[in-house]
Amino acid sequence: MTLRHRHCHFCGGGVYSGMPITKDIAIEDLVEEFPQAIKYLMKQGIVCIICGEPIWGTLEEAAKKKGFTDEDIAKFVEDLNKLA
Repeated sequence: MTLRHRHCHFCGGGVYSGMPITKDIAIEDLVEEFPQAIKYLMKQGIVCIICGEPIWGTLEEAAKKKGFTDEDIAKFVEDLNKLA
């Protein structure tokens, strides 16, 4: 999945304008195109980018590895779309 944004996220203007975020989005794509998601993912305990935890797989796969339910994952998707 290729995501598009209007401004360069490296310059701090990372405004996400691509397709809606789903549970099937690759974590790598999510954090690359929507870097603000990193803080959210870490706060929820899904991934810890700072400590070097691998970020491969989808949002759903990463959340399930940490023991989150389908309902939790649906809430993460909802929250991330609001933040985007």
